[in-house]
Amino acid sequence: MHGNPEESLKIENIVASAKVTDSLDLPAISSRIQGADYNKKRFPGVVIRMQDPKIAALVFGSGKVVLTGAKSVESLSKGLEILGGKLRDLDIDIDADLTYTIQNIVTSADLGKPINLNKIAIGFNLDRIEYEPEQFPGLVYRLEDPKVVVLLFGSGKLIITGGKQPGDAKLAVRKIIADLSNLGLL
Repeated sequence: MHGNPEESLKIENIVASAKVTDSLDLPAISSRIQGADYNKKRFPGVVIRMQDPKIAALVFGSGKVVLTGAKSVESLSKGLEILGGKLRDLDIDIDADLTYTIQNIVTSADLGKPINLNKIAIGFNLDRIEYEPEQFPGLVYRLEDPKVVVLLFGSGKLIITGGKQPGDAKLAVRKIIADLSNLGLL
């Protein structure tokens, strides 16, 4: 077993939303910001990709923005600032203090050894799990507190999704380890 599962925690993606202004002229933005991607038939927003941090901003006519691809909470603030700057450069009135709301944090972790999903499916509280190996190789485990969904794989790898703050994944991993240990499955 290599190390502590909590140390293996790694944020894979953070999705956050922000309101930057009351309305935006998407065709104008897409024609004036280099690398902006706008195809109304395919997607109703302008996609602006940043390199540092590596974040995509989905910009909507309502003035709402969705940031995706962030690997840390700090990079979200930076990405939102960069986006705000790009829009201000077009003489668009953008709030000075942009704030975002985290919608979802996806984190991976590793228990460090294989686990028997069939036994877990039998042992865990059945109304909170789904396990249909013919359809999906992972066991889906819904936690109440923190309110996240954990995908457990036979390899011992976990994906935690639905987190609203970075600490949620750590709590979820602790809970999973406690549940598996109580069942004698770890």
